[in-house]
This record gives sequence, structure tokens and C-alpha cells, in this order.
Amino acid sequence: MLTPLTCRLSTVLTAGALTLVLAACGGPTTNLDAAGVVKALIGQGLPITLTVTYTADTDPSKLLGRPNGYVSKASFTDQRVDPSKVTAAEEGDVDLGGIVEVFKDAGQAEQRAAYNQEVSKTLPMLLEYDYVAGPVLVRVSRKLPSQHAKTFETALGKIVK
Repeated sequence: MLTPLTCRLSTVLTAGALTLVLAACGGPTTNLDAAGVVKALIGQGLPITLTVTYTADTDPSKLLGRPNGYVSKASFTDQRVDPSKVTAAEEGDVDLGGIVEVFKDAGQAEQRAAYNQEVSKTLPMLLEYDYVAGPVLVRVSRKLPSQHAKTFETALGKIVK
């Protein structure tokens, strides 16, 4: 038998759960794939060029289309990075500019960014700037000074709403 207190408590808990669900659904999102995000970053005035749009066959990380992986990935070069100061870099390497990864949801993008930051603690040569907005992760070259890298965060916030 439900008491008035139990009914009120149930109502409050249900309303709280519904609020959390609606808030999660209302977070930043985008309809752009990774190449589209790179083009939008260019449109925001960043001095970058789309370098590689990856497929499941060409993705060196082999995460494209896999469980908990990204749904699209593209790399870019940044004109502010001096390629002569990047050792053993191949086309598409994050050190030459950066990489955009688009996930199914924001939680997966945040997990990937956290993983990247954790790995870089033990392997400093993998250090990078990571910016997440909704389901989009922009990984930026450590070769850029922080004030230049920060421009990606600002531009991304204008793209993913």
C-alpha cells in the first residue's frame, strides 16, 4: 500500500530522472561528419587544410565504425605548424595540425579525450590538446602554442551547438 509520502517521493524521483534524460538529449550536437567539421573550422577562419578523410580501411587506429569508436574521422594540417620541427610525421599525423573524430554521443567523445590524456602522461610524445563539444573531439598538435590551440576550442563551440 502506497502512503502519501511514498507517492510524493516517487513523483519527485520520476521528475528528477526525466529532467536528467531531457538534459542529456538537449546537449550540443551536430549533423556534420568529421570532414564537415574540418571545413566548418576553416570557415571560422582557422588556417588549416583538410588532409585525409578516413575510411574503416585507412584508419590507422582501427576504431572507425567499431563499437565505442568514432563514426567519422578526418585530419588537417595547420599552417602555423613548422613541418621541419615534426619528426617522422606522415600525412594525417596529429602533430602536423590535428584530427577530428565524431562519435555517436558526447560521452564517447569525452571518454576518448580522457583516454588520450591518460596515455600522454606516460608517453609524452603523444601529448596533444583535446577539445570536446557534444559528440565531436578535436585533437590538436602539441606543436602549436596554447593560445593558437585554444582557437580550436572557441571555433568548435560555434560549430557544435
